[in-house]
Amino acid sequence: PLVESGGGLVQSGGSLRLSCSASGFTLEDWTLGWFRQAPGKEREGVSAISARTGFTRYADSVKGRFTISRDDAKNTVYLQMNSLKPEDTAVYYCAADRGAGATLFAGVYDSWGQGTQVTVSS
Repeated sequence: PLVESGGGLVQSGGSLRLSCSASGFTLEDWTLGWFRQAPGKEREGVSAISARTGFTRYADSVKGRFTISRDDAKNTVYLQMNSLKPEDTAVYYCAADRGAGATLFAGVYDSWGQGTQVTVSS
């Protein structure tokens, strides 16, 4: 399974770093993604990072503010979130996909974490 951590309550303009670690399998050969779901809204792709090449992709709403990275030695993927806005408030999920591309399409991801709450106050 995948386990997220690092969520919490932060003021607008603040920063958080989310972590996602895997147990029972290694992430080295997997594309990893971060998704979020706000109350009453559909789950949306935030960022993804491919295996091997480390190619990254971001949703337009987070470009320039969020950075995804991976540390395969630690079997962990991170999401550094800066300049947070109230509209970033959501449950954030990490996911793993055996495919090669850094897609933000949730349907291709095979394994999901339980989610971590991020709340940004204005």
